[in-house]
Amino acid sequence: MRRGTNSLEVKILNRNRVFRYVNGQSETSMPDISAALGISGPTVLTIVKELKDAGVVEEVGELKSTGGRKAKAIAAVRDVRYAIGIDITANHVGLVYTDLAKKALKHDRIRKTFSCEDNYFRELGGILGTFVKDNRIPEDRIEGVGIALPGIVDRQKNILTQSHILKIENVSLERWANAIPYPCELLNDANAAAITEDVCCRKPENSMVYLSLSNSVGGAVVSAAEMKGNDGIKNNFDGGEMYMGDNWRSGEFGHMVIHPEGKTCYCGKKGCLDAYCSALNLVALEEGNLKAFFDKMESGHGEYSRIWEEYLQNLAIAIDNLRMCFDCEVVLGGYVGNYMEPYLERLRTLVAAKNIFGGSGEYVRVCRCREEASAYGAALYQIERYIAKI
Repeated sequence: MRRGTNSLEVKILNRNRVFRYVNGQSETSMPDISAALGISGPTVLTIVKELKDAGVVEEVGELKSTGGRKAKAIAAVRDVRYAIGIDITANHVGLVYTDLAKKALKHDRIRKTFSCEDNYFRELGGILGTFVKDNRIPEDRIEGVGIALPGIVDRQKNILTQSHILKIENVSLERWANAIPYPCELLNDANAAAITEDVCCRKPENSMVYLSLSNSVGGAVVSAAEMKGNDGIKNNFDGGEMYMGDNWRSGEFGHMVIHPEGKTCYCGKKGCLDAYCSALNLVALEEGNLKAFFDKMESGHGEYSRIWEEYLQNLAIAIDNLRMCFDCEVVLGGYVGNYMEPYLERLRTLVAAKNIFGGSGEYVRVCRCREEASAYGAALYQIERYIAKI
């Protein structure tokens, strides 16, 4: 029984490996697949036939001859499934859709004030319907919709348990699902953004801490080692595994205390990182306009420069703590992360000065996906779940 079960698991794993390899190439051949994955030719032949029968790969001609018989070219059928991601904020709705190629095919952002009322959810369904129609996404090929939210999401119960930003508690998936005619799932917005960085930018052999610096501070931990989530399912995103914690509250970096008895955080504790490095500390000076803050600082506004230096000093404390805990690269995302590139060397200098193991702070970098990262990650989550079942 165990041998049979293990053989089945190996077969499923190899089929998934073959599809992922094909999906990662513009086109390939069975000999190339066999050589790249170390799977025998007859096994690859059988798997490719199964994938063709399933409609997820196809023959697209012949590869150029290298002296012998021309090999048949094989490619993934990437438009067999689509997924849509929605990012809910206090004042906007962001949307992204993708296919099996996992590239953002279109993104949009609409100003919409959140309200936990039936009318809001109906209007959200209308916004999604318009997005699908405008982009001519075949409805029968929509695998699902990922909904990224700024708060703690219990994925087992499909409940947003708490959101300071949206000012709601214990809101179930049903409130969204009733207005959306596709399978949908809730995700924490920082986790979703980390998925985007993981799938698109992280080196497979490296682990990563994603630190989201938006109107609240959050994050995620993505490990290169195998790790299972609370539901027993490996949280695999084409190489990385996201650690969710025992209570689905991992990555709440905003509530690390960096200054004991310091500023009071919205959570009630004193000295939390969120109280010092939330984007609200900067946008409050310019009526919610973060770009205006950086423009004025760059123009030589002394007070803004002092505030920014203090921000970097506090951020460096948090980054050093994360490095000591996880010993991996720290990626800065969120609203402030999108503006961090010109100031990265200064931040690295501050971080390096705190590192007891030495180094230049090169382990800190800025996120590479800076447009609708949370919505994009929510869509990628749906696509990855589909690919994992192939």
